[in-house]
Amino acid sequence: MSKGRVRAAVVAAFAALAVVALVVSSASAISTEGQIHYSVVAEDGVSPQAAAAAITRAGGTIVSRNDDVGMFSVQATSAFAQAAAGAPELIGAATDRAIGQMPDVVVDPDAAVEREGAAAAVGGNGTPVAAAGADPLASLQWNMAMVHADAAHTKQGGNRGVTVGIIDSGIDASHPDLAPNLDLGLSRNFAPDKPDIDGPCEVPSCLDPVGEDDNGHGSHVAGIVAAATNGLGVEGVAPNVTLVELKGGQDSGFLFLEPVVNSLTYAADAGIDVVNMSFYIDPWLYNCTANPADSPAAQAEQRAIIAVVNRALEYAYARGVTLVGSLGNNHEDLGHPRTDNSSPDYPPGTAYPRPIDNATCLDLPVEGSHVIGVSALGPSTAKADYSNYGIEQISVSAPGGYFRDFFGTPQFRKNANEILSTYPKAVLQRQGLVDAAGNVTPAGVASGTVKNCDAAGACGYYQYLQGTSMASPHVAGVAALIVSRFGKNDPKHSGVRLEPAKVESLLLRTAAEHACPVPALFTYTNEGRPAEFNALCEGDLNFNGFYGYGIVDAFAAVTAPPAWDALP
Repeated sequence: MSKGRVRAAVVAAFAALAVVALVVSSASAISTEGQIHYSVVAEDGVSPQAAAAAITRAGGTIVSRNDDVGMFSVQATSAFAQAAAGAPELIGAATDRAIGQMPDVVVDPDAAVEREGAAAAVGGNGTPVAAAGADPLASLQWNMAMVHADAAHTKQGGNRGVTVGIIDSGIDASHPDLAPNLDLGLSRNFAPDKPDIDGPCEVPSCLDPVGEDDNGHGSHVAGIVAAATNGLGVEGVAPNVTLVELKGGQDSGFLFLEPVVNSLTYAADAGIDVVNMSFYIDPWLYNCTANPADSPAAQAEQRAIIAVVNRALEYAYARGVTLVGSLGNNHEDLGHPRTDNSSPDYPPGTAYPRPIDNATCLDLPVEGSHVIGVSALGPSTAKADYSNYGIEQISVSAPGGYFRDFFGTPQFRKNANEILSTYPKAVLQRQGLVDAAGNVTPAGVASGTVKNCDAAGACGYYQYLQGTSMASPHVAGVAALIVSRFGKNDPKHSGVRLEPAKVESLLLRTAAEHACPVPALFTYTNEGRPAEFNALCEGDLNFNGFYGYGIVDAFAAVTAPPAWDALP
């Protein structure tokens, strides 16, 4: 069975179910004493009512439910999982374990001793080519030049009626480059704090207000999409569109099943145009339908995760949401996966070797239904050493940063090879990169922290990071520009909409083709990587495993004729 058939099988039968409103509760992520929290998923074709009855018979108490995709938040004893697995109405029950880690950011092991302070990218041999935007730090944004965002802005900077949802750790509403574009009224927090992993709750409900980001990852991603052009800091790919916080991740960096699924179904119902997913599903690096290395309970859990994540993706896509996701940072061909030695990665110390069958195992969400998969490039356009790749799942490529780019030149191992974007001041202070007075510390300079203030004294903080997490929002930003340019007013949601198939068609058709390297087996030995990092680029100029249909091109996308041909 191909991966496409695996995805189709878990969603086809469910399509006949009636659509019922989402019902969620902040209690869904909090276990009561002596009870375990489970995320329970109904079998395909089973009505929500029948599934709820089966949960009750198995000894579970339903705390909240999402009938749109057949997912239930349940409190029960440890005996519940086996009882649920035996119920024909249910696929399985996943315990409240992480299904994703949003810090899909690669910290180079040599960076701590070899990084240098941020310096402007001025062009020439061995240096990135900078953007020519209006904001002060645009000269550091080689990534915007690579995707021709600066040129695109002369034609289309985005429509305020276009919304981009960021499923992540939150968005810092106090950041002056994010605040102008963040819609707090439309934003939602689906991920209550968990004291065991996030630390003490800041508010009694443990549900932080929207507009807060205690991790930083979501704010960095959001700035790549839509940092405002306001005479301060950096610019985003689509600086005039509206950002929507869909907090699906914990402060600690983990993502759990229910917040992610609830974020997707809310995005669909709220009329969000584009959703960015810079995370990967975990505790299983790959979710498999029946891996012999896994216990029956673990198999049932993974089948439940596959089913409900794909249902949520299908639900969002059918309601006009363009879905964009990062390919991941495991330096792996997703069509030829290695043995998984890292799963489950939560709780710590529980991993065991799992041979991966490509036909029945999925790296989610990027291998889920309708997700545009993005690989990461460095400023030289080389595939970043950490980036996943492969002709099976890649769609396009985009700048993600590559600290070790430009081997043999003065630009090798420099912060400027990574992606500079918005970051919360409070997180930087907690990390010791900014002091109590708001000044960047020596440690901050070494790690690539940048402060920029305007004439009125407003200051923003910015950080260099690398990862496929940084590549995906470039594509989400271009998708938002496409909706802005070619979308139609939607009176139902008071915004602008364009069918996801049309967005994807234009996105892929206008990407700048890029051939595989010669030789096609690209080695990273000089950069200090072991042979495991070496990557074979399969395909041709039109489509290959490193670049997909090409490097996403914002200018070409907004100036292309509005012809909606078939996908390439």
